Amino acid sequence: VQLQASGGGLVQAGGSLRLSCAASGRTFSTYAMGWFRQAPGKEREFVAAISWGGGTTYYADSVKGRFTISRDNAKNMVYLQMNSLKPEDTGVYYCGALKGSSWEVGYWGQGTQVTVSS
Repeated sequence: VQLQASGGGLVQAGGSLRLSCAASGRTFSTYAMGWFRQAPGKEREFVAAISWGGGTTYYADSVKGRFTISRDNAKNMVYLQMNSLKPEDTGVYYCGALKGSSWEVGYWGQGTQVTVSS
């Protein structure tokens, strides 16, 4: 699976962005998918994940109620709608294809930069 994230940019605090992750490969719909982010000087952290069928989602506590992950298996796409953005949401956002029962990341996509100004 090859992944390409897009949709990042510069936004003011309180604003919104929608990230997209385009996947190639016929097995896309068999993978759970996740979004992760990495702020400058910090380790990469989990943001959100969605099951292969889209029926189950998980969120980091820091984004619950503000971010929504979704997917369209017909289009091989995963999305992250980010609302009420805060400066601490700034970072490079990556999508990942998750495998196994533990949902470990099997494939990483290139990141997209999100910058939230105060």
